[in-house]
Amino acid sequence: MAPPPPADMPLPQRLQKLASTLQFAWFAGHAVLILCITRYAFSWIRFNYYGGMASFCYRSAFVAAASTYGIVVYKTWRARQKTGAKQPGGALGYLSDENVQYLLMALVWLFMPQYPLALLPYGIYSIFHVATYTRANVIPTIAPPQKLVPGAAASPNGKPQYAPHPMADAIGSFVKKYYDSSMSVVASLEIGLWARILLSALFFQRRSWILIAVYTAFLRARYAQSSHVKNSFAQLEARVDNLIGAQGTPPVARQAWDTVKGVARQFHGATDVNKYVNGAAAPKKSS
Repeated sequence: MAPPPPADMPLPQRLQKLASTLQFAWFAGHAVLILCITRYAFSWIRFNYYGGMASFCYRSAFVAAASTYGIVVYKTWRARQKTGAKQPGGALGYLSDENVQYLLMALVWLFMPQYPLALLPYGIYSIFHVATYTRANVIPTIAPPQKLVPGAAASPNGKPQYAPHPMADAIGSFVKKYYDSSMSVVASLEIGLWARILLSALFFQRRSWILIAVYTAFLRARYAQSSHVKNSFAQLEARVDNLIGAQGTPPVARQAWDTVKGVARQFHGATDVNKYVNGAAAPKKSS
């Protein structure tokens, strides 16, 4: 990482240097997270997920996740301080920021018993963040774009054109092609993780009731802000409706499913945060 700027450096340059340092630290945190998940996966495959190295990688992954989202939250706060803008909705407004939500959940996972599935959403986000940073910063630094020779009809005062590196083009195509589908996978993983925690709570596993309460609040906030989470819930509801609506399904099962849907809708209405933040739009998760 670059050294801190010297004291005699002009303020604009110091701020630019700080921004570059924070951006690199953000990239490094995502890269460390991916490495930790990869190493933990090898231990998990060998059923050694409670070993010393596996536990270290699991906890380190969430330390890295908390660091990366903490940097984004700090940068957002600094930007607001510069403009003098206040966060709409006060404390609830801050909690409606998706970066704050993922930061807090990373800290929760850090101190809770292991749930390997919790690593995957953070890992998928990190893959795209590392790819984007590599395309925009690493590749141009290692292999600067080549200036194209202007044609005979080109204007002498026109801006010079540069040919991007083939690897940068490949990364850009990858992100464009798989981002939306990957976010749908993340949404499904987060819903599946809630079901996994619920199962733990039903068996009164350690700290599971605390975790189910916290994660339910997190998933409710995700539902309010993510179209992918909404679509995943809608698809899940449609699948269960088709299953319950099949001939031969006991009436008790249909009644129980209707009760579940009714309770879910009541919970949705009672926990609408927009009613408490004056209808302000919730900030989206930035990169």
